[in-house]
Amino acid sequence: MWRRRHPKHSSVPALEEFRAERRERETALRKARREQQLISKRLLRSFSDDDNVLEDEAKSTLVSEQEIAQLVQDLHHDPKDKMTSLTTLRYRLRREEVRLLFIRVEGGMRALIGLFTCPFANMQMEAARCLHELSHSNEPLVSKACLPATPYLLTYLSGRSLEFMELCLYTLGNLIVESEAVRKQLLLQGVIPAMAQCIKSPHMTVLEAVGYALSQLLQSKEAPEKIIPIVLESGLTQDIVRILVGCAEDWIGVAVEFAWCLHYIVSSHVNNILLITQGIVSKLVQFLIEKAGFIVNQTTSDLELLICPVIRCMGNLLATVDLAGNRVQIQDGRLFVALFVFTQHFLDVHPFIVRECLWTLNNLTVKDPVCASVLLHLNLVPALLHMLTRSKDISQLVITVLCNIADLGPAYCRHLMEKDILPCVFLGLGSDAEMARQSLSLLEILSAYHPFGVGEFIHNSELHILEMYKDKPDLYQQLQTMLNKISSIAQRRTWWIILCGLKAEKQQTHS
Repeated sequence: MWRRRHPKHSSVPALEEFRAERRERETALRKARREQQLISKRLLRSFSDDDNVLEDEAKSTLVSEQEIAQLVQDLHHDPKDKMTSLTTLRYRLRREEVRLLFIRVEGGMRALIGLFTCPFANMQMEAARCLHELSHSNEPLVSKACLPATPYLLTYLSGRSLEFMELCLYTLGNLIVESEAVRKQLLLQGVIPAMAQCIKSPHMTVLEAVGYALSQLLQSKEAPEKIIPIVLESGLTQDIVRILVGCAEDWIGVAVEFAWCLHYIVSSHVNNILLITQGIVSKLVQFLIEKAGFIVNQTTSDLELLICPVIRCMGNLLATVDLAGNRVQIQDGRLFVALFVFTQHFLDVHPFIVRECLWTLNNLTVKDPVCASVLLHLNLVPALLHMLTRSKDISQLVITVLCNIADLGPAYCRHLMEKDILPCVFLGLGSDAEMARQSLSLLEILSAYHPFGVGEFIHNSELHILEMYKDKPDLYQQLQTMLNKISSIAQRRTWWIILCGLKAEKQQTHS
């Protein structure tokens, strides 16, 4: 639940407390969104000093259907006390059972929508707050009852007060969550063009509300087929990126919302080629480099909420292949430095960021000698090896990146061997089956290009390694096959050396 204080009632300590509470709520929301798609409703409430008292009364007072019916009658027929009745209704609607009572009263929604569309600004605002309370309901019947208000909610997104626009956007966002039928109706009513207009606003509160409503629309199950193509055609993605990369530090809430909007678009894979041709990759690269600088200089907080979706976007875009089989080419090696800055900074506190960075590194280095060379040139292998002692999923991603590098040929394998990679890989052999299988795959690649270096290392530990896998027949067989190959190559080399020696000795005899 989000609250806004009226300026005349606020104080600096109260404002700081509000900001701290809001950051906590945003952190919880983004934490859920990191792990899975987040469909959430938000509640934006303005309150005065008396609000807490009125809210407590509303929560503690039992309300009958007759009382709600009387409130509806007052809304219809009592011009003098309409504002009082609306305010009373708003507090009552904070309870789910009252929302259900209200929509069952004949003429209730008609009266509320009538006041929402009346020419009196204060009455419109109070009616909008009532609609917003209703939109927060988890009951499908309540959201369905709000549908007649959607054309007006869209209409009022232009030319009204900032607070009114913000309230309408959050109400729309809550209704978008409810069902595919609601989203279909809003699409027919022009919700995308309306948001495309709102996104040009210079005001932080409006943009954050647009980001919320749009993100709810973009992560719906039918979005890839029915919504994201319209968004791409509208040019909204360019505005999303413009706002994302241009946000000041104190606009992090706006930036986070639009970062997730872009993530939902990119992860849908509807038309990532179009996004790439629009230059989005280079803009995101510069964005990540800049944020890495902020982390180094300790100039901002809660940055993990922002860079998580951006790195996901980068990883997905890097995996995009065009019709000619080409992938995105990264021209700025500072991206590698930025990714490693994030991994080192968040390794202990936010390991999910490390996973996202490693997945992006995987997409950068797979079958790409240029990117692999940059990583080696910047001497980033030791930082990778350091992460092998972390969690299973992080270790597996590290091994995957190392396999990508080793698979590029002898020179790359030799560089990895020079970084003393074998003892670290050996530790992976003693882990769970999946980690051991990946470590063996890396050893097989290394042994294919540098059998004697790997063989010499394994020779002293062969019996110990085989002992570890005596109860795992498939892994034991895989390891034994690799050792046999190395042994066979070593024997061939020994015979070759002997033959070369005999040949040289014979030549000396003849001479």
